[in-house]
Amino acid sequence: MALSFAALVLASTALAQDAQLRRLESGADAAGWEAVGRLNVGGTGFCTGALIAPNLVLTAGHCLFDKTTGERIDHTRVEFLAGWRNGRASAYRNVRRAVVHPDYTYVGHVSSQAVRYDLALLELDHPIRDGKIIPFETAAQPRRGAEVGVVSYGTGRSEAPSLQELCRVLAQQDGLLVTSCSVDFGSSGAPIFVIDEGRAQIVSVVSAKAEVEGEAVSLGTSLGTPLALLQAELVAQRDDVSPRILGGMRRETGAKFVKP
Repeated sequence: MALSFAALVLASTALAQDAQLRRLESGADAAGWEAVGRLNVGGTGFCTGALIAPNLVLTAGHCLFDKTTGERIDHTRVEFLAGWRNGRASAYRNVRRAVVHPDYTYVGHVSSQAVRYDLALLELDHPIRDGKIIPFETAAQPRRGAEVGVVSYGTGRSEAPSLQELCRVLAQQDGLLVTSCSVDFGSSGAPIFVIDEGRAQIVSVVSAKAEVEGEAVSLGTSLGTPLALLQAELVAQRDDVSPRILGGMRRETGAKFVKP
């Protein structure tokens, strides 16, 4: 694995300073986070996604693959529930088109190579134009030690999003971000944020949870060039040009990875 886990020697200190997950139970708690939603995936499970445009949702690539068969899921069976909370969503949308990073290959387990490309972009069948549901901007990958936050759904908290306002970047290298953020099954695709002048900006999406030297960490995929490529692939689909499908997983890692 290209990433040196020796860089995580300060993980315990960073984790001790992290904020706890806070369930966004009420409308007041969830205000400003309505563009994060639950993705119901083909009746087989759920992931987390976030609007980055009125008609575009960013999530993890592996969310679009069947865990049992390894086959790509029909994206028309995926539904985005913006701001899903206690049985209701601020908006409901189906998915018209979906692109996964062309260098991502799903094989049922996770490696550092796969995490780097574990990104998908979903085009909704109708844009969400609601004054309360504001798409998030994206930003460059943060440096090691930077404070970040995450909003996600997960096992045992699938009916309302949870916010962790303070976690930290423990390491970053070659498109892979290691953070101390708390994630679980269902958190895949959840946006990892930085706050810039009071505005939340997405810098990564959750790909996997891992264990390094006994400490729980989360792994995220960087944006930048990968996101630009997905946007280009989506344009190609609109023009009836089939996107490329390439293999991507070449190396394994000794770390223990689990897809959230």
